[in-house]
Amino acid sequence: MRAPTSSVLAASLVLALAAGPLAAPAFAAPPSPTASAPAADASSADASSGAGHGTEPTEGLDERALRAAVDAVPNEYATAALVRVGGTDGTWHGSAGVRDLAGGRPALADARFRAGSVTKVVTAATVLRLAAEGRVDLDAPVQRYLPGLFTPEFRKPISVRQLLNHTSGLRAGDGLGDDFAEVYAHRFDTLPPWRVAVSSIAKGPEFEPGKRQHYLNINYTFLGLLIEKVTGRTYAAEATRLVLRPAGMRHTYFPGTDPRLRGPHNRGYQTVERPDGTTGLVDVTEWNQADRWAAGDMISTTADLERLLTRLFDGRIVPQPQLEEMFTTPAGLPDATRSAGLEYRKVGDQVFWGKSGSRYGYSALIGGTRDLSRTLVYSVNATDAKSAERNPVVDGITAAALK
Repeated sequence: MRAPTSSVLAASLVLALAAGPLAAPAFAAPPSPTASAPAADASSADASSGAGHGTEPTEGLDERALRAAVDAVPNEYATAALVRVGGTDGTWHGSAGVRDLAGGRPALADARFRAGSVTKVVTAATVLRLAAEGRVDLDAPVQRYLPGLFTPEFRKPISVRQLLNHTSGLRAGDGLGDDFAEVYAHRFDTLPPWRVAVSSIAKGPEFEPGKRQHYLNINYTFLGLLIEKVTGRTYAAEATRLVLRPAGMRHTYFPGTDPRLRGPHNRGYQTVERPDGTTGLVDVTEWNQADRWAAGDMISTTADLERLLTRLFDGRIVPQPQLEEMFTTPAGLPDATRSAGLEYRKVGDQVFWGKSGSRYGYSALIGGTRDLSRTLVYSVNATDAKSAERNPVVDGITAAALK
């Protein structure tokens, strides 16, 4: 089994994570992509269903490499892949793989999937919208917004900004298990976000706020609680009002305690090791993600995430100066790569900002240059989606997209 780790926007915008239960497939040869007309822009409708389709070649994009990277699926690393590349050099959309292993039907190009920690982009944008409206002060302590939750052990105040950029010093909250087998057994149980927050507080601070950057879901769990306290409405309602609707994300939603993926979707699988040392795949499509909440429970499509990326970066969702928070790493921490909801990596002479996310069976990423000269959105049904090791399918897609 591979050890789990937190996702990071790697040098080629690669990010993925992992662990492991069971059921063995025989992978058929992947279907060959067929050409289709390029989309007009990131606001266009979702691509039609069907595996292995792509847009016509465009100068500046290596369409052959993109096609080959997607056409490698299905294989032992992924059962489906959906990719959208955009920018000043043109657009390319492609998909390949299977909808499910039992029937082997072609993957749906407009499928919904678990976006994992890409949810944090929406949560950060929601908080920044509230800040723009004067309802949240980024420099104010979260203790002001959530009175009575913190113990005296938290002597130093934690600012809202420190939650956004992961410098709060909070410790990770409790989950439903320590390994895949344990959490899989509890996959239909509900762990409320407030219980996760209380368990974090009970552990005391990890470090003084602002002294380090430690990426943890708990920061965004507290931001979800803050959003609800400030607005008097649910996190899902406010995130939808302030971000999803302005971004035109018509096929994105927050599932709450519903373990299903509603609407068209490709099933997710996890590689597990059997007692005899062989490996197989277990279906992990249905899973209650309530404990991930504002940190990672969003369900979306690649077209919707592309809309989020482009409209966010061009200032149509979060106004200035709040948008600068998403492109500013914490002062005094030269090694910090994370901002409010995003992270950056240098690829050659370009700087890419984005966010990856993973839940068992699903890996996703949105990213691009700040001027949107090159963008990448993908969903890969990775068979070890939360692995610390790099996924060759994800690496192939990102390398081809960022050439």
